[in-house]
Amino acid sequence: MKQRRKTSLVAGACLLFSLAASAVVLHGTDQLRPQATIEDALFVTSPKVLKRASLGYDGLLADIYWTRVVQYFGFRHHNHAQSYDLLAPLLEITTHLDPHLVVAYEFGASFLAPAPPDGAGQPERAIQLMEYGIRNNPDNWKLYYDLGFVYYINLEDYKKAAAAFAQGAQIPNAHPFLRLMAAQMAQHAGEYGTSRMLWTATYQNTEDREIRANAIEHLRALRVDEDVTHLQEAVTRFGERTGRLPASMAELVAAEQLPGIPVDPDGHPYKLTADGHVEMRVPDDFSFATKGLPPGYKPVPKFHTPTQ
Repeated sequence: MKQRRKTSLVAGACLLFSLAASAVVLHGTDQLRPQATIEDALFVTSPKVLKRASLGYDGLLADIYWTRVVQYFGFRHHNHAQSYDLLAPLLEITTHLDPHLVVAYEFGASFLAPAPPDGAGQPERAIQLMEYGIRNNPDNWKLYYDLGFVYYINLEDYKKAAAAFAQGAQIPNAHPFLRLMAAQMAQHAGEYGTSRMLWTATYQNTEDREIRANAIEHLRALRVDEDVTHLQEAVTRFGERTGRLPASMAELVAAEQLPGIPVDPDGHPYKLTADGHVEMRVPDDFSFATKGLPPGYKPVPKFHTPTQ
């Protein structure tokens, strides 16, 4: 009992010392910029200085600074601020103090990337943050997922989004959704070969009937997008050679020496409009196609009968 009591006293003393030390560190940090306001979320700009000043309590100080990140963003967002100048530096300090504080990367990117007042409007800084997080946490697939969405939503860079999702999909135990997103982004970027490879791999590597059916529909739509792209390029070449648009698909076929009138995966011939656009005959049959759609086309909702 005496030994147990002695151990408890020692542990209690250590806890009190830790709390006192953290208070000293926080107070010392705040004194470095005594004129700053609460809104400005007091901080020293150098992560290295703070790391040395933390007296070994890097993780504790990282948590303190993460709290300040949330407070700073929350206050300015609540007041519909148009600038978040301190957000990126605060996040940099937080993640350099604790490179494994994953929540700071995940939420930090969503704070940085959107345009004001929803965020700082700094997607490039969000990407830098996520890339730093990936370097320090290479086995966390969620960071690749978040990086891909910054490229997709905020920068509309589909090629880089596809690359980020594809890299994340290679991580053990990664969510299958990353592979699907990679394939969709590659299709948006016009990387048809990459998209076809990813959708084919998705089909081959799952037993889920819905996912397999979804992959087939995307492969069909991908074939349409590729066909229409090539035919539209042929129309452009025809115009450059002749100074006019082809009068019909038959004339275009003859000029390009194609083996016959091109058809979609269901066997319907593509049509050529008077203004030189290549279109599908039955666009409702290709839900995921992005090319060959008539002007103002709106897809017809499909209703699926539940399986018994």
